[in-house]
Amino acid sequence: MNKTAKGLVAAARQLRAELDMLHFSAPVACVYNPLHYAWLAHEKYLSTYAHSPCRVYLLGMNPGPWGMAQTGVPFGEIDAVRNYLKIETRIDKPSVEHPKRPIEGFACQRSEVSGKRLWGLFSQRYPNPIDFFAEHFVSNYCPLVFMDEGARNVTPDKLSANETGLMDALCDRHLQQSLLLIKPEFAVGVGAYAQACLKRVCDSHQQLKDTTVCKILHPSPASPAANRDWSGQATKQLQDAGIW
Repeated sequence: MNKTAKGLVAAARQLRAELDMLHFSAPVACVYNPLHYAWLAHEKYLSTYAHSPCRVYLLGMNPGPWGMAQTGVPFGEIDAVRNYLKIETRIDKPSVEHPKRPIEGFACQRSEVSGKRLWGLFSQRYPNPIDFFAEHFVSNYCPLVFMDEGARNVTPDKLSANETGLMDALCDRHLQQSLLLIKPEFAVGVGAYAQACLKRVCDSHQQLKDTTVCKILHPSPASPAANRDWSGQATKQLQDAGIW
């Protein structure tokens, strides 16, 4: 494992422990932290693909229920993780599991559309993942999965201001650590929320002020715009930014 990967693994362990101390109120009824039960896969992702300097750092918001929540890999749609990234490990169970949101790991039959679109675009342009990760790295701002009593997804922007403040302080520090380790030229938010997180962190640290912050459209099917040739739109945004 190289020095950058070791640093990211240590930072992820620290964030995992710090987030365990937080408590969340309604509408959040259940929280999953895949950095615990899917740690083997997450660590393998970091140790296999992280290095520096890496030209492009792409940041998502938090795990999707059928992606990283199942596989421990950012935007971790199961087919992409298994067949493109060549990662498949044992996935354990969260300490408290919602009956309507089981963690089945690589046996899960559901597909994470956001991850399928994101990794689908990257794998089409870079059939060998080593070529993709030579210049890119993909991460998430927050590793936690939030759901309400009915197991509906709750995104971090829907948390209370007090809870968001505590969580953001921890996630901002982790993001800063990650950026300083990766040393990207471009920091790309996958969606507006992630872009805002990147801008906040880059603006607050002298060594990151020269990092170009931009965004691509989030691939979520909940976004009508993303359902109209997301890969074409994202490609154009990356080209316009001078990344591709």
